[in-house]
Amino acid sequence: MVETQSPLIRPFSIGPYRLANNLILAPMAGITDRPYRSLCRRMGAGLAVAEMVSSNTTLWGQRKSLKRLDYSGEDGPISAQIVGSDPAEMAEAARVNLDLGADIIDINMGCPAKKVCKVAAGSALLRDELLVGHILEAVVGAVSAPVTLKIRTGWSPESRNAVRIAEIARDCGIAALTVHGRTRACSYGIAAEYDSIRAIREQVSIPLIANGDIASSEQARHVLDYTGADAIMIGRAAQGRPWIFRDIAAELASDSHASEAAHVGIHRPDRIPPASWIRDILREHLEALYLFYGHHGGVRIARKHIAWYCRHLPGAAKFRDDINRTETPSEQLSRVLAFLDQCPDTETKAA
Repeated sequence: MVETQSPLIRPFSIGPYRLANNLILAPMAGITDRPYRSLCRRMGAGLAVAEMVSSNTTLWGQRKSLKRLDYSGEDGPISAQIVGSDPAEMAEAARVNLDLGADIIDINMGCPAKKVCKVAAGSALLRDELLVGHILEAVVGAVSAPVTLKIRTGWSPESRNAVRIAEIARDCGIAALTVHGRTRACSYGIAAEYDSIRAIREQVSIPLIANGDIASSEQARHVLDYTGADAIMIGRAAQGRPWIFRDIAAELASDSHASEAAHVGIHRPDRIPPASWIRDILREHLEALYLFYGHHGGVRIARKHIAWYCRHLPGAAKFRDDINRTETPSEQLSRVLAFLDQCPDTETKAA
């Protein structure tokens, strides 16, 4: 077992930026937009990484890209993620993101999506260690801001090379490395493994962030203890649960692993907060989406978030069908509030 010399929940630094804690929201396409990042930061995330954008800046005129590049009014530090396979393009994309207000540049070498991998980007780059080095050198050399890297443990279980990529990242001056505990070939139905992350910690000196299947304080504690990572990144478990960061932080800061969080408004990460509490958070989120995307776009973006917030509540399936037919903010919001008002207003254990 890797020994930890400091509390599990603690400040974490990326370059000159000292984060309030070591719990980070993962970048997720179509999810971690500015409204959601701001909410997760307010609910306890030390950092929230923006959705990935292509390194091909000629595509940035599209409405979707413009929204992904909108960092206006966002509390810093702001971490922008870029994806691509051409070193010069990646360097230019990094420079432009800084001009738009980003403070940290994150390089995506972990995305498993076919449309990304078929152009030799994302996790497909893990098959070409020489190109990995060229990209990292180009981006780090192009900007004065800290550059971070997110990877999987390899292209496939037979070709795990996370330790070697970590060595390249260290040598190129990467400020922090995030490792998702699966290879590209592993589907999400296969549990994440942390041996590769532990091996990096034992062999490579680099600020290390562990990612994959972290959905509770128990899992967070295990991953931090077992891998020796400096921080953890939470992705899918934060969907519909922006408060997960505050709750995990409260649990990790507790002296007793089994104790209930004693703070007002804090809930155990393995339990569903009262419906009235969810109601207030969801209303804030929806109003931010309507403002950010406009009425038409906001209603459509909001549908998936509403489904995630309410998925554990009685009648969620029928409610989801109703919400997917709403067309205006007023109709959508009124149905959400009515649904949550009739739900049991007690904290319950998650399924």
